[in-house]
Amino acid sequence: MFATIRRYESVDQSRTSELVKKVDEGLLPKLSELPGFGGYSLIDTGNGVISSVAFYETSAQADDSTKVAANWIRQEKLDPALPNPPKITTGEVVVHKVSELVQA
Repeated sequence: MFATIRRYESVDQSRTSELVKKVDEGLLPKLSELPGFGGYSLIDTGNGVISSVAFYETSAQADDSTKVAANWIRQEKLDPALPNPPKITTGEVVVHKVSELVQA
């Protein structure tokens, strides 16, 4: 399994709620339809920083998710709300455990 972490800095904080809703309703369905999809989380760390973590079976599938996310941001014209390119890290997951939690 591979994870891709995308960290967006200098996010327009007045649009955070809008971004979260758009990701939930627009981007997440696209990502979850990609082959090898294993999960996705969006994290608002505050101070204009939003990060996402996506899990896929292969490195190539994880890379494809980054392309889908970038294209989606352009199509939705969200560039002004996300003025800086994300810092992207992709790698093999070497330890992973999931427990039942209440969904956000």
